[in-house]
Amino acid sequence: MSKQFLKSALGWGFVLWLIGYILGFVFFALAPKNLLGWVIMPFGIVITLWVLYKKIPSSSIGYFLGLGVVWTIIAIICDYFFLVKMLNPIGGYYKADVCLYYALTFILPLFVGWRKHHKTQNHA
Repeated sequence: MSKQFLKSALGWGFVLWLIGYILGFVFFALAPKNLLGWVIMPFGIVITLWVLYKKIPSSSIGYFLGLGVVWTIIAIICDYFFLVKMLNPIGGYYKADVCLYYALTFILPLFVGWRKHHKTQNHA
């Protein structure tokens, strides 16, 4: 495992999770509680895509698969300890928006990795 992969996987994985976590507190007073995840998600998608295109140097599909796995694990673990256990949300936490969030956390790196890989293959 390279130092660059660890930085991309652990560093960006935690930073992206933290951005969503902070946005949750920001929007908590502004959005209905049952729509909070849906309000945050577009911001999270845009920020994640920016990170994947601008801050991740690889074009290897395997690299992006690894990112998707690590980022999803980080999201699940941090959500569990810092949202479910610590805040104990009324009505539970794991609903459709959270399932989509986890799916996108895994799929977006794969999508961008596939695009970057094909772009480099077509220009080679």
